[in-house]
Amino acid sequence: MAIEIERKFLVKGDTWRSSDQGKLYRQGYVLTQNQTTTVRVRIVGDRAYLTLKGKTQGFTREEFEYPIPLEDAQIMLENLCSRPLIEKIRYRINVANLVWEVDEFQGENQGLILAEVELISENQDFELPDWIGEEVTQDLRYYNVNLAKYPYQTWQ
Repeated sequence: MAIEIERKFLVKGDTWRSSDQGKLYRQGYVLTQNQTTTVRVRIVGDRAYLTLKGKTQGFTREEFEYPIPLEDAQIMLENLCSRPLIEKIRYRINVANLVWEVDEFQGENQGLILAEVELISENQDFELPDWIGEEVTQDLRYYNVNLAKYPYQTWQ
Protein backbone atom coordinates (compact mmCIF):
# COMPACT_ATOMS: atom_id res chain seq x y z
CA MET A 1 0.00 0.00 0.00
CA ALA A 2 1.28 3.49 -0.87
CA ILE A 3 1.05 6.15 1.82
CA GLU A 4 1.42 9.89 1.41
CA ILE A 5 2.37 11.99 4.44
CA GLU A 6 2.27 15.61 3.39
CA ARG A 7 2.23 19.06 4.95
CA LYS A 8 1.01 22.10 3.01
CA PHE A 9 1.83 25.79 3.53
CA LEU A 10 1.15 29.18 2.00
CA VAL A 11 4.23 30.82 0.47
CA LYS A 12 5.30 34.37 1.27
CA GLY A 13 7.54 36.58 -0.80
CA ASP A 14 9.73 35.59 -3.74
CA THR A 15 12.92 34.37 -2.04
CA TRP A 16 11.93 30.78 -2.83
CA ARG A 17 12.44 31.39 -6.53
CA SER A 18 15.57 29.72 -7.84
CA SER A 19 17.09 28.72 -11.14
CA ASP A 20 14.59 25.83 -11.40
CA GLN A 21 12.30 26.69 -14.32
CA GLY A 22 9.51 24.53 -13.00
CA LYS A 23 7.22 22.20 -14.93
CA LEU A 24 3.68 22.74 -16.13
CA TYR A 25 1.12 20.45 -14.53
CA ARG A 26 -2.40 20.04 -15.95
CA GLN A 27 -4.76 17.95 -13.92
CA GLY A 28 -8.41 17.23 -13.46
CA TYR A 29 -10.67 15.24 -11.22
CA VAL A 30 -13.22 12.56 -12.01
CA LEU A 31 -16.31 12.88 -9.83
CA THR A 32 -16.95 9.97 -7.47
CA GLN A 33 -19.91 9.17 -5.24
CA ASN A 34 -17.52 8.58 -2.36
CA GLN A 35 -16.61 12.03 -1.01
CA THR A 36 -13.42 10.71 0.60
CA THR A 37 -11.90 9.18 -2.56
CA THR A 38 -10.18 11.33 -5.17
CA VAL A 39 -9.49 10.22 -8.74
CA ARG A 40 -7.00 12.51 -10.51
CA VAL A 41 -5.75 12.60 -14.10
CA ARG A 42 -2.46 14.49 -14.48
CA ILE A 43 -0.19 15.47 -17.35
CA VAL A 44 3.37 16.63 -16.67
CA GLY A 45 5.27 17.37 -19.86
CA ASP A 46 4.92 14.28 -22.04
CA ARG A 47 3.97 11.96 -19.17
CA ALA A 48 0.57 11.17 -17.75
CA TYR A 49 -0.72 9.56 -14.57
CA LEU A 50 -3.91 8.29 -13.00
CA THR A 51 -3.95 8.71 -9.21
CA LEU A 52 -6.37 7.48 -6.57
CA LYS A 53 -6.24 9.02 -3.09
CA GLY A 54 -8.07 8.01 0.05
CA LYS A 55 -9.34 10.01 3.00
CA THR A 56 -6.77 12.13 4.83
CA GLN A 57 -6.30 11.20 8.47
CA GLY A 58 -3.98 13.61 10.25
CA PHE A 59 -1.36 14.30 7.57
CA THR A 60 -1.58 10.81 6.01
CA ARG A 61 -3.61 9.19 3.26
CA GLU A 62 -3.43 6.24 0.90
CA GLU A 63 -2.20 7.13 -2.58
CA PHE A 64 -1.88 4.96 -5.68
CA GLU A 65 -0.41 6.43 -8.86
CA TYR A 66 -0.07 4.73 -12.23
CA PRO A 67 1.43 5.90 -15.52
CA ILE A 68 -1.08 5.97 -18.38
CA PRO A 69 -0.77 6.79 -22.09
CA LEU A 70 -0.56 10.54 -22.74
CA GLU A 71 -3.31 10.36 -25.35
CA ASP A 72 -5.66 8.67 -22.88
CA ALA A 73 -4.97 11.36 -20.28
CA GLN A 74 -5.67 14.13 -22.78
CA ILE A 75 -9.05 12.58 -23.63
CA MET A 76 -9.86 12.06 -19.94
CA LEU A 77 -9.01 15.68 -19.11
CA GLU A 78 -11.14 16.91 -22.00
CA ASN A 79 -14.16 14.62 -21.55
CA LEU A 80 -14.27 13.05 -18.08
CA CYS A 81 -12.87 15.63 -15.65
CA SER A 82 -14.76 18.40 -13.89
CA ARG A 83 -14.05 22.02 -14.73
CA PRO A 84 -12.02 24.03 -14.18
CA LEU A 85 -8.85 22.02 -14.63
CA ILE A 86 -5.95 22.72 -12.31
CA GLU A 87 -2.99 24.31 -14.06
CA LYS A 88 0.16 25.14 -12.16
CA ILE A 89 3.89 25.47 -12.47
CA ARG A 90 5.64 23.19 -9.98
CA TYR A 91 9.10 24.03 -8.70
CA ARG A 92 11.22 21.57 -6.73
CA ILE A 93 13.44 23.13 -4.05
CA ASN A 94 15.87 21.19 -1.86
CA VAL A 95 16.07 22.41 1.74
CA ALA A 96 17.81 20.50 4.54
CA ASN A 97 17.55 17.05 2.88
CA LEU A 98 13.88 17.50 1.97
CA VAL A 99 12.30 18.38 -1.35
CA TRP A 100 9.75 21.18 -1.20
CA GLU A 101 7.32 21.37 -4.09
CA VAL A 102 6.12 24.91 -4.69
CA ASP A 103 3.01 25.22 -6.86
CA GLU A 104 2.33 28.53 -8.58
CA PHE A 105 -1.25 28.23 -9.79
CA GLN A 106 -2.51 29.52 -13.13
CA GLY A 107 -5.97 30.02 -14.62
CA GLU A 108 -8.83 30.37 -12.16
CA ASN A 109 -6.47 29.73 -9.22
CA GLN A 110 -3.91 32.36 -10.26
CA GLY A 111 -2.52 34.29 -7.32
CA LEU A 112 -2.24 31.22 -5.10
CA ILE A 113 1.20 29.81 -4.31
CA LEU A 114 1.44 26.73 -2.08
CA ALA A 115 4.38 24.69 -0.83
CA GLU A 116 4.17 21.01 0.07
CA VAL A 117 6.67 18.71 1.71
CA GLU A 118 6.35 14.93 1.91
CA LEU A 119 7.55 13.31 5.11
CA ILE A 120 8.51 9.84 6.28
CA SER A 121 6.32 10.04 9.39
CA GLU A 122 3.75 12.43 10.82
CA ASN A 123 6.09 13.18 13.73
CA GLN A 124 9.13 13.95 11.57
CA ASP A 125 10.91 17.16 12.55
CA PHE A 126 11.82 19.45 9.67
CA GLU A 127 13.11 22.93 9.09
CA LEU A 128 10.76 25.57 7.70
CA PRO A 129 12.39 27.78 5.07
CA ASP A 130 11.98 31.53 5.67
CA TRP A 131 9.58 31.79 2.71
CA ILE A 132 7.04 29.46 4.34
CA GLY A 133 3.90 31.13 5.67
CA GLU A 134 0.80 29.78 7.38
CA GLU A 135 0.24 26.03 7.46
CA VAL A 136 -2.92 25.02 5.59
CA THR A 137 -2.63 21.22 5.72
CA GLN A 138 -5.94 20.85 7.52
CA ASP A 139 -7.75 23.54 5.49
CA LEU A 140 -9.70 21.59 2.87
CA ARG A 141 -10.03 24.65 0.60
CA TYR A 142 -6.38 24.22 -0.39
CA TYR A 143 -6.71 20.63 -1.63
CA ASN A 144 -6.35 20.64 -5.41
CA VAL A 145 -9.59 18.70 -5.79
CA ASN A 146 -11.40 21.50 -3.95
CA LEU A 147 -9.59 24.22 -5.91
CA ALA A 148 -11.11 22.59 -8.99
CA LYS A 149 -14.59 22.96 -7.45
CA TYR A 150 -14.09 26.34 -5.77
CA PRO A 151 -11.23 28.20 -7.50
CA TYR A 152 -9.08 30.59 -5.50
CA GLN A 153 -10.18 33.61 -7.54
CA THR A 154 -13.80 33.10 -6.40
CA TRP A 155 -12.90 33.29 -2.70
CA GLN A 156 -13.91 36.46 -0.89
